[in-house]
Amino acid sequence: MAEFLQLLIIGLSQGCVYGLIAMGFVMIYKATEMVNFAQGDIMMVGTFVAFTFIVTWGFNFWLGLLAAMAVMAVFGFLVDAIVVRRIIGQPQFSIVILTISLGFIFRAVAGMIWGQAPLSLDTPFVGTSNMGGAVIGHDRLAIMGGTVVVVTLIFLFLRYSRWGIAMQAASQNQLAAFYVGIPVKLVYSGVWGLAAAISCVAGVLLAPITLIGPLNGFLGIKAFAAAVIGGFGSLPGALIGGLIIGIAEPFAAAYLPEVKNIIGYLIMFAVLMLRPEGLFATIYQKKV
Repeated sequence: MAEFLQLLIIGLSQGCVYGLIAMGFVMIYKATEMVNFAQGDIMMVGTFVAFTFIVTWGFNFWLGLLAAMAVMAVFGFLVDAIVVRRIIGQPQFSIVILTISLGFIFRAVAGMIWGQAPLSLDTPFVGTSNMGGAVIGHDRLAIMGGTVVVVTLIFLFLRYSRWGIAMQAASQNQLAAFYVGIPVKLVYSGVWGLAAAISCVAGVLLAPITLIGPLNGFLGIKAFAAAVIGGFGSLPGALIGGLIIGIAEPFAAAYLPEVKNIIGYLIMFAVLMLRPEGLFATIYQKKV
């Protein structure tokens, strides 16, 4: 029982990180019909920015996190406004190649600025607790608690704020949103900024467990699988898809070590075979 609980907590915490990054994938896709394959690398950049504020410049952890989120929100906004917007209307293949290229650029620049050696980012969430015989790190509990807070804030923002409602309107019908006076292009850039800020939080929560390095951006591949499993039209589905992969990984490592590195992709393959639109997506037609 203790082993089961420990594996479950590890899986839930890892899955929360996948889910937060996957929500960034889904937000951008719902608004712009683009798949941003640089989402994981944006998370990586955000973690390095937080490291700079907290460790290099000595900011308080919470203040440094908020500052990093603000920087990444502006960064995501500018990536869309300056780069991505230029190829709107081009074939999807061009957009995919562009975002993949951006990921390579972000990793290279991060390596030049912060180096290739793993860096440590300390958080207030230190120590362990004993739960049913399992030793649970407070950092993992913080990941789960932080995810609940972030998801709640996203829901409230999208449901009740003027910008959140505008984002939903633009994602449902771009032309109608434009005709009622919503600045669609500005909203799209705002979605990119929000997705970048969310990914920054995911990276900072994960940092004490994995350390920080340019290759952390490859977590975005698993987050993409999570978004596919949940359905690219569903924010809750993205989070649940992340939890599914996150929980499957430690149990596979314990009982099926041969497939531990590919279990998430096996689940994605099975879901695509049985329900191509994803487990929780609303079925509607979109050009892909």
